[in-house]
Amino acid sequence: MGLTTRARRIAAAATTTVAAAGLAIGISTLAQAAPGSRAGTAVPVTACDSHVVLVWMNIPGNGAAGTIFYRLHFTNLSGRACTLDGFPFIHAVNLAGLPIGNRAVFKRRLGAPHTVTVGRGKTVNATLAITEASNFPRTKCKPVTAAGLEVFAPTGINEVGRIVPIPFGACTTVGRLAPFFMRVGAVH
Repeated sequence: MGLTTRARRIAAAATTTVAAAGLAIGISTLAQAAPGSRAGTAVPVTACDSHVVLVWMNIPGNGAAGTIFYRLHFTNLSGRACTLDGFPFIHAVNLAGLPIGNRAVFKRRLGAPHTVTVGRGKTVNATLAITEASNFPRTKCKPVTAAGLEVFAPTGINEVGRIVPIPFGACTTVGRLAPFFMRVGAVH
């Protein structure tokens, strides 16, 4: 059965519309692809491997009412963008690299957790607050001088702690009733 002239025109118009829509979708996909990659081959951004995250901090920090605030930096040394998500895990350490006292408490007020994409060679930060050990009763704190911090970046892959050397007063006691002298915000 043959198509009428009118039916042929409608079919041709529909085919042209579908082809134009397909072309528009293809152009949109190309525009959204990562620079230097072909459409459909964009590499998904995955969690950072802690082996390629450099941890460092600015010294001196800024003080207020017996607490010093530092900015911890996490630099992506890999060849691709990756993500960090949440709070770094931090302990004060002695010269042997052993933990001293309670770990840093996670504080949303210093930075709420969310996933952060870190471009290659780029740096993100987290705020670390260290309360001076002399602010706590000596019997509850049992103060010593820490040699630095062991910092675990919130990577989730091959977690390796990095030692950041910085001497400061730390409490040696641990547990729920011991002083929590460090607080940290999430990476941002």
